[in-house]
Amino acid sequence: VQLQASGGGLVQAGGSLRLSCAASGRTFSSYAMGWFRQAPGREREFVAAINWSGSSTYYADSVKGRFTISRDNAKNTVYLQMNSLKPEDTALYYCAGRGPHSGSYYSSYEYDYWGQGTQVTVSS
Repeated sequence: VQLQASGGGLVQAGGSLRLSCAASGRTFSSYAMGWFRQAPGREREFVAAINWSGSSTYYADSVKGRFTISRDNAKNTVYLQMNSLKPEDTALYYCAGRGPHSGSYYSSYEYDYWGQGTQVTVSS
């Protein structure tokens, strides 16, 4: 599975962006998907995840109520709608996929495939 993230950019605080992650391969619908981010000098952190069907979603406390993860299995794409952006949301955002195995959605170690990252910069 190959993942291609897009949609990042520069936005003012309070603004919105929608990230997309397009996946290759016919097994996308069986994969749980997640978004992680990494700011300079900081470790990669969990942002949001969604199960294979889209019936369950998971969020970091820092983005809950502002970000929404969704997926379109017909388009092999997962989205991250980001509203009310803050300067502390500035980071390189990565999408990731994991096969149908047990394990925490919150841990980057549970993900098998990674995209190249898309930069999000929020100005104050």
